[in-house]
Amino acid sequence: MLTAIHPKLPMRNKQVTKDYYVTQLGFSVLGSEDFEDYFMISKEGIEIHFFKFADLNPKENYGQIYIRTNAIDELYQSFLNKKVKIHPNGPLQTKPWGQREFSLLDPDNNLITFGQSI
Repeated sequence: MLTAIHPKLPMRNKQVTKDYYVTQLGFSVLGSEDFEDYFMISKEGIEIHFFKFADLNPKENYGQIYIRTNAIDELYQSFLNKKVKIHPNGPLQTKPWGQREFSLLDPDNNLITFGQSI
């Protein structure tokens, strides 16, 4: 019955969020209508939605999502090639729970982790 999940994360500034996810990470804007306080992106079947939270304190934001991939090494290298900042504690590593993972922090301090089963 369940078919998909589309996480919603807070954003302070829509243009900054758009620049990060579209320009740096290669997502596409989803939908043709522009909503002032809402923003949607997609890439290869993954959707992420954002809601405006102008008073968000990034140091108090614990938004997190985990995105699975079947090409973790290539994805990681593509971000390095684009000079996307990798989380200081989240470089590509093989974890004891059977995943290869790396993490990014977006401009609002949402933690984006990418992982692949090994």
